[in-house]
Amino acid sequence: MKKTGVLAHTPGCALDGGGTKRARSHAQEGSQLEIPRSRREIPQGLPPGIFSPLLPLGTSLNFTLNFFSMESQEHQDSSTPKGFKVGDGATDDTAAFRSAWKAACQVNNGTLWCLPTLLLSSLLQFFLDLASQASFSRTGTIEGNGQKWWDLPCKPHRLIRFFMSSNLVVSGLRIQNSPQFHMKFDGCQGILINDLSISSPKLSPNTDGIHIENTKSVGIYNSVIANGDDCISIGTGCSDVDIEGVTCGPSHGISIGSLGPHNSHACVSNITVRNAFIKESDNGLRIKTWQGGTGSVTGISFENIQMENVRNCVIIDQYYCLTKACRNETSAVYLTDVTYKNIKGSYDVRSPPIHFACSDTVPCTNITMSEVELLPYEGVLVDDPFCWNAYGMQQTLTIPPIDCLQDGMPQSIAENPLYTCSYLPTT
Repeated sequence: MKKTGVLAHTPGCALDGGGTKRARSHAQEGSQLEIPRSRREIPQGLPPGIFSPLLPLGTSLNFTLNFFSMESQEHQDSSTPKGFKVGDGATDDTAAFRSAWKAACQVNNGTLWCLPTLLLSSLLQFFLDLASQASFSRTGTIEGNGQKWWDLPCKPHRLIRFFMSSNLVVSGLRIQNSPQFHMKFDGCQGILINDLSISSPKLSPNTDGIHIENTKSVGIYNSVIANGDDCISIGTGCSDVDIEGVTCGPSHGISIGSLGPHNSHACVSNITVRNAFIKESDNGLRIKTWQGGTGSVTGISFENIQMENVRNCVIIDQYYCLTKACRNETSAVYLTDVTYKNIKGSYDVRSPPIHFACSDTVPCTNITMSEVELLPYEGVLVDDPFCWNAYGMQQTLTIPPIDCLQDGMPQSIAENPLYTCSYLPTT
């Protein structure tokens, strides 16, 4: 029997069974979804797989999560459920949201409405598993109250998690002060994120903004992220990721990795970051891998990136380690086909702006530098980029000059199966 929604009257949130028609229109229109635009139009050529036919996950959930501010005229609309108890931005709405969320997960189609700003305790985490065709949109704020947890040794790992889900849209949300990761996608396909705002203090530990792993066909656009760790972190199993129009910082920058811990096999391919602004950050564009891993990172493009007072603007670190006890290993994740084009701005002189520390035994290959101009934010020019076992070329003169890249292509790793990856075709 087909399930239908029942209006859940809760302070600040309600589930409307009448939202079935709205949710269905999202599924049918596919890429015609109305997503708010901000500074830059969403690119027309979205990564392959977004709004592709549904994955055979066995479970399908179709609903829309709408957050509206008090100023929003849409909350006056006749389609808004009656009987709302509007939140005041001060009262803890955790129980209300939990009740509405639970109700939403019991129906195939529906709309979850939230007015206006939600105030949530950090004990509440949002898990959306085995879902397809879900949309989280409009204006609103999710407050994670992470301050209570940051100094404790044990804390919730993420505020919002999507697992084994497909064709998701997240737009217009404001998320702040998560205990750790703000938003995580694991095992997903077809993700569109637009006009997202994430905010946590610079020194808040492990508060990654958006983390993706084992996830394919992702678009992240027109978002502003300031936090205490990576703005965006890309883990193993990710491919066809397009990032554009993101403002990042203060933070630890935009990172691929860390990859290959505990001698694991890691695969990442076809990642594009363009038209981004990174400021006041400990790192800019970073690829980090552990010694002892296998697999490969390939097809990486960083283009049109502006830096402002960034330490380690361009960094490859294949000796990533969280302690001083990591031992030397002979294998490593293979990095190849990495392009840096039109990377400009200023750096923190405490570290060289360009740092390529590749594995002793598995060199990085085909690194391409073009129109890279990095000058000190203050102090004297650091004109000594670091390269170790890094092969590539300068297509144009760079500032500072990168004379340490080696020419050619070593042959010793080209046919080694340890450094190959096979991705399952998207369906």
